[in-house]
Amino acid sequence: MTVAETDDTRSRILRTALDLFSEQGYQRTSLRQIAERLRLTKAAILYHFPSKGDLLTALAEPMVRDLETLLETAGALTPERARWTLLEGWVDTMLEHRGPLGMLFHDLALVERGSTYHRLVQIAMRANELVAGPDGSRRDRVRAVQAIAMCSDPVVFLLDVPAAVLRADMLDGVRRLLSVGATGAPELNDGDASPEDVPAIPSGRAGTGSTGTTGRRRPGRPPSLTADQMLAARRMHAAGTHSADEIAAQFGVSRATVYRYLESSGNEKVSSQF
Repeated sequence: MTVAETDDTRSRILRTALDLFSEQGYQRTSLRQIAERLRLTKAAILYHFPSKGDLLTALAEPMVRDLETLLETAGALTPERARWTLLEGWVDTMLEHRGPLGMLFHDLALVERGSTYHRLVQIAMRANELVAGPDGSRRDRVRAVQAIAMCSDPVVFLLDVPAAVLRADMLDGVRRLLSVGATGAPELNDGDASPEDVPAIPSGRAGTGSTGTTGRRRPGRPPSLTADQMLAARRMHAAGTHSADEIAAQFGVSRATVYRYLESSGNEKVSSQF
C-alpha cells in the first residue's frame, strides 16, 4: 500500500466515522459498523486507528489546532484588537468545524480523551482572558465567558440556519453584549450595584455589617457614594425594594449618607418612606 493510498484510506475512515457518529452517536457506533460501511475489515480500521477513541481524537484535532493557532494570533495583539480578532475567529472556527463540533457537544465522549479535553479547557480559559482584557473586572470576566458561549452554542443548536446568516447574528449578539455602557446605561464597577444587580433582601432581614448589627457603620466604610452608586441607590429607593439600612449596607455607607444623597435628588420626606 502506497503512502497516498494510506492517506486516502485514513481520510475515508474519518469521514465515515464522522457520518456515523453524527447519525447515531459516538457510543452507539462500533468499529465494525464503520468497517462495514467502507467494505473494509475491522483489522484495516485498527491499522490506522488503534481504538474508537483515537478516531474521536483525530476528528477533534483540526478544530483544537485551529483554536490554538487563533489564540496565538490574538495574544500577540493589543487588548482591544485581540478581543475582536479572537471572537470573530472563534465564530469562523466553530462554523468551519460545524460537523465535528456538533458530534462532540452531543456525546461529550471527548472527556475520556484526557489530553485533548485538557487542551480544550486551556483554550477556553485563555480565550476568556483575552476577551475580558488584562485588567478585566469581575463583570468583564463574566461577560467574556458569556461571549465565548455566544460564539459557540448557536453553531450546535441551530444547524438549520445557513452559516453566513448565523455568523452575522452571532457577532451582532456578542457586540451587543460587550457594548453595554455605550448605550447610556451606567457601567458599574465590581463593588457597585443597581436594583437589577442586587438580589432582593427578604423583608425584616436587612444586610448586616461585620459586627452583625444592622445599619451600623463598619471601620473603613467609604464616606460617600460614587456617581454610579448614587444613581443605583436612587433607583433602589424609587423602586421601593430596599430600606435605607439595606441600601447603606449594600454600598458600605451610613444611613445618614443615604438620606443625604436621596434628599439632594429632590426626594422630600425621605425618612417617612423607610
